[in-house]
Amino acid sequence: MSFGSVRVRFAPSPTGIFHVGGARSALFNWVVARQSPGGRFVLRIEDTDVARNRPEWMEGIVRALAWLGISQESETFEGPYFQSSNAQRHGAAARQLFQVGRAYYCACTREEVVARASGPHRGYDGRCRELGLPRGEGRALRFRTPDDGVTAVADLIRGATEFPNAAMEDFVIARGDGSAVFLLANAVDDLDQRINLVIRGEEHLSNAAKQQLLWEALGATPPRWAHVPVIVNEKRQKLSKRRDRVALEDYQAEGYLAETMRNYLMLLGWAPGGDREIVPWSVIEAEFRLENVNSSPAQFDVNKLRSFNGEYIRTLPLAEFVERCQPWLTPPAAPWPAQSFDEKAFAALAPLAQTRVGVLSEITTVVDWVFLDPPAFDEASWSKAMKDHATAGDILRATIAAYQTSPWEAEALKTELERVGNGLGLKLGKAQAPVRVAVMSRTVGLPLFESLTVLGRERTLARLRAALDRLRLTTPGEPSGLASRPVGPEGP
Repeated sequence: MSFGSVRVRFAPSPTGIFHVGGARSALFNWVVARQSPGGRFVLRIEDTDVARNRPEWMEGIVRALAWLGISQESETFEGPYFQSSNAQRHGAAARQLFQVGRAYYCACTREEVVARASGPHRGYDGRCRELGLPRGEGRALRFRTPDDGVTAVADLIRGATEFPNAAMEDFVIARGDGSAVFLLANAVDDLDQRINLVIRGEEHLSNAAKQQLLWEALGATPPRWAHVPVIVNEKRQKLSKRRDRVALEDYQAEGYLAETMRNYLMLLGWAPGGDREIVPWSVIEAEFRLENVNSSPAQFDVNKLRSFNGEYIRTLPLAEFVERCQPWLTPPAAPWPAQSFDEKAFAALAPLAQTRVGVLSEITTVVDWVFLDPPAFDEASWSKAMKDHATAGDILRATIAAYQTSPWEAEALKTELERVGNGLGLKLGKAQAPVRVAVMSRTVGLPLFESLTVLGRERTLARLRAALDRLRLTTPGEPSGLASRPVGPEGP
């Protein structure tokens, strides 16, 4: 479906975290604007809730959008505008609606409205509708909804939805202090900013009929509507910041790539043709269509997102992977002192690490054994690899002897350890477990022999000897038994 030149808007409130659902809505708006010749994506900060707004949250919204690729530098981007700066227009619109009889003042308190709520309105009962009250202190301004008929909202995703007017209460459009509420402020801002397509979450569909009535009452043609599906968790519950992990900033801080997040969020309700899921933004921008968005709830699957991220990480050019890892390679993110980090050592390990991390923050635990001396001790890994103390000791002693003279190359180191294992009746997998834990302090990690070439002969031997000393001290009932076992002419 072609919209011609569209003006869409993303209108968040700076009252906390940047929700992944809001990020999805922003991306849907952005791609539609980008598809349209002369299209504009308008960022409007709805900052009228002074008690909850904070400047840093507004700045966080702009940063999060930029991280997703929605950049202020693009000709498609317009804003940010601030809803609070349009307060005079909101007030003028409220007065206009009152003057033409489409709104009236109500003296009922909230408690009175709640106490009398009954009947088809399920809310305000219209008590002040025909009293002709003038504006007065504490009197809210209510919109006079039509008595009969329906308000039809034509939704590009959901089709036509009809709202019986008789079931809509006369809703408040301005508070007792004269300030406009969300419904009116939102409609006036959209009108003033020439928004002609509103793409937003399904939870706002119930507001669309009221906003459409406001547009018409103000003498304007309402925008087209597109309400995207709700996002749910694995239990099919709507994502909640109180229960679920929904802050975009958290995913960014953990090392999810922006391109991963863009791709994944766009799939929450839409899919490219065929069986494709991981596709570049250029494909999304070319193929996305609002009419192909599914109206059913979309599940936010963190495991799938992580899988996507691993795929994206593996496709990065090596130099770019190294560059993107940098935030996690220095304190405070890294557990080692800054002076212990060796760029050349990391560059040598990077090709091995790139295939083994699902998020960039994992890089610290993958390579920390190189930059920590000694590496952090892991009791579980030690117990697993060294449970047969005597055999583990034999492996360490023989490996120390072999590695003192072996060429310091991965294949040669592997061959020597295979020889040690064969001498003890062990396959390589069994023989290398104590060596890996002695050197890396873990049972699973980067390829062992390539890693040893980076660590170097001196540090490798020092760690093997330290592990052997630990075994000697912890061998039950045989404090020096390991030391008496012959290894070879070199000794341990």
